[in-house]
Order: sequence, then structure tokens, then C-alpha cells
Amino acid sequence: MNNNDLLKVYLGLSAATIFWGLSFVATKIALETIPPFILIFTRFSIAAFILMLFLLRSGFPKLTIKEHGLLLMTAVFEPGLYFIFETTGLQYTTASKASLIIATIPLTVILFSFLFLKERTRAGSIAGFALSFVGIGILVAGDPQFKLELKGSFLGDILIFGAVLSAAFYFIIVRNLGKTQAALGITFYQFFYGSLLYLPAFLIETRNFQWEGISTVSMGALIYLTFFATVGAYFCYNFALTRISASRTSVFINCIPVVTAIGAWALIGETLTIVQLCGGVLVLFSVIMTSFPFRKRPLKLEESPA
Repeated sequence: MNNNDLLKVYLGLSAATIFWGLSFVATKIALETIPPFILIFTRFSIAAFILMLFLLRSGFPKLTIKEHGLLLMTAVFEPGLYFIFETTGLQYTTASKASLIIATIPLTVILFSFLFLKERTRAGSIAGFALSFVGIGILVAGDPQFKLELKGSFLGDILIFGAVLSAAFYFIIVRNLGKTQAALGITFYQFFYGSLLYLPAFLIETRNFQWEGISTVSMGALIYLTFFATVGAYFCYNFALTRISASRTSVFINCIPVVTAIGAWALIGETLTIVQLCGGVLVLFSVIMTSFPFRKRPLKLEESPA
């Protein structure tokens, strides 16, 4: 690969990292005047339509009934449950904290692969998961608003962790499907089936919703989430994955919480306490520790964390 191609790869990775990092902030802004299911359904139905236009040119994948069933099952977890948990959780907790919790998805996938698929893994990976759990505990308990009650920021943190579990189950289910089908087709059907799952709740929320109440800022955030954080980030990241290994892209993806923290501070005035920053550093260290390609069998994940 020449220097020009390598520059394009790193620019694509940088764009995906920024798009996904700011998606947590954009979701907080959009939720100010847009209800959760209207936001989620609109975001993914439009994204599915855009991907469908690309597939009309390149051709739709030929899937068996079993593969359609598997894709429907994956859509239940992601985008289905994942974005229900994440979007609802962001109504109660901060974007910075949410992005740090979401960053533990690769570690959770490694743990689930060990527990449910009996895959061999390094002791360091299990130690990394344990360290990240300690970091999350410090991050959550260090919140000045923290109370051991199922409400407020603690409820939001639990919902965000539900998104982590949903994404981990999704990766376990979809792993083999990615060996026979292209990423574009898989992503389209994920978004399409996910939109169908969100449709009933969307229709319920629209009954008494006043559309004129959507602010210009929230509409801008929705547009950003659809075209940049969903479609744009997907193309940038998968372009990079066709040129370099997943282990090298993970170095960029690990920077997402940093982008979120800066964006949340600059755009909506969020900050983390010193104690929370210490917990966040532990989380980032644990994720980076298990992402570098010094283990014998690296786990390759095409992850879409926002």
C-alpha cells in the first residue's frame, strides 16, 4: 500500500472515530425534543433506505430462509435492544460515561466467547475484563448524582450496560454469517429488520406527538446521526477494514470515548469528576490492553458502537 492509500485509510478511520464519538452527544441533543422510538426508527429506516439504494446497483445478497431468520435474530439484539438500551440510557446518564461503558463491548465479546462458545482466550483478556469492570464501578460511583436506586444516572448506567450485553450477544450470533455474506448486505438487513421491530413503538409514540415541537438543533442532531454516525461511519470503517487488519483499526476505535468526552464538554457542557476520570482511564487501559495484536488468536470484530 502506497502512502496515498494509507492516508485515505487513516482519514477514513479518523472520520469514523469522530462520527461515532460525537453520536453520543448528538443523541443527547436529539432527545431534548424527539422521543426515543421516533428518533431510533427514523434514524435506522432512513439508513436502511440509503443502503438499499446502493444494493439496487450492486445487487441484493442471495440469502436462504435460515440466513434471513438469523439476520432477524441478530436485529433483535442490534440495532434492536442495543439502541433501545443506549438511547433510553442517554436520557439519564452522561454521553461521556455512556461511551466509556460502551467501549467494553470487545472485552465482553471475548468473555462471552469463552463462556458460551468455549473458545480459548488469554488470562490477560479475562484480567482486562475484570479491570474494566472495576473502572466502570469507579466511573459510576464517582458521579456526584450517584445513588444506589433504580433511577437517575444509576438507572441510565444500567441501561447502557444492557446495550453492551446486547452487542456482545449480537457478535456471538453473527460471527459465522459474516464468513459467507458481504458486510453491506448484512448491515442493510440489520437496519431493515431493526426498523420493523421499532415500528410498533414508533406508531404508538406518534399518536399524540406534536411534530412542530421538534427544535432545529434536535433535527440537526437526527440528520447527523442518520447520515454521518450511521451510514457515513459504516462506509469509512469498512473501507479501512478492506485495507488493514481489524487489530490496527481498533487503536482508532478505542479513541471514541475521548472524542465523546471532548464533544460533550464543548457542545453540552458535560464534565467528569477526578474520580470518574480515574475510572475512565482504567476502562480505556483495559480495552487497549486487550486490543493490541500481541495475542495468538486476535478476535476480529466489525463493530458499530453508536
